[in-house]
Amino acid sequence: MTSDGSTTTLTGERADLLAMLGKARHFLRYTTRDLTEEQARQRTTASELTLGGLIKHVTAVERNWAAFIVSGPSVAPDFAAMTEADYAEWANGFRLLPDETLAGALADYEETAKHTDELTATMPDLDASHPLPPAPWNPPGERWTVRRTLLHIATETAQHAGHADIIRESLDGSKSMG
Repeated sequence: MTSDGSTTTLTGERADLLAMLGKARHFLRYTTRDLTEEQARQRTTASELTLGGLIKHVTAVERNWAAFIVSGPSVAPDFAAMTEADYAEWANGFRLLPDETLAGALADYEETAKHTDELTATMPDLDASHPLPPAPWNPPGERWTVRRTLLHIATETAQHAGHADIIRESLDGSKSMG
């Protein structure tokens, strides 16, 4: 559904992008089925990652990249100028805090997904681009199109769905596939 309330049936590239992203989101969310709050916070591997933390992180990543599509690199954090306190706050994005719930994180993810889906459907030009924001992992001077940014969101989501599957299987033996 678009911002004016009308429904648009997408075909072609945009439909493919949304289908790919939707499938990755499904598998990520599916790993959290029937979890308690305690399980959503439980570490099951050597990593600090938890299922609730992954949902929260992927939500923030998707929200940030969607903002990049619209506004360019000015919306990204300046990693070069971040202080120790800034990094501690950034690290909080990888875990559910005491006042947060898995249900709340999933609802936030759903809202973020709706926004990204609407953006995908309504962006006038998938070839529009912005320079990447400065970050240790971004090559200087590289530009990403709307299309490449959406593919990055889908790739990041799929990668973290795989992480979530390992965490869930280690937690109670449940699998997303197979």
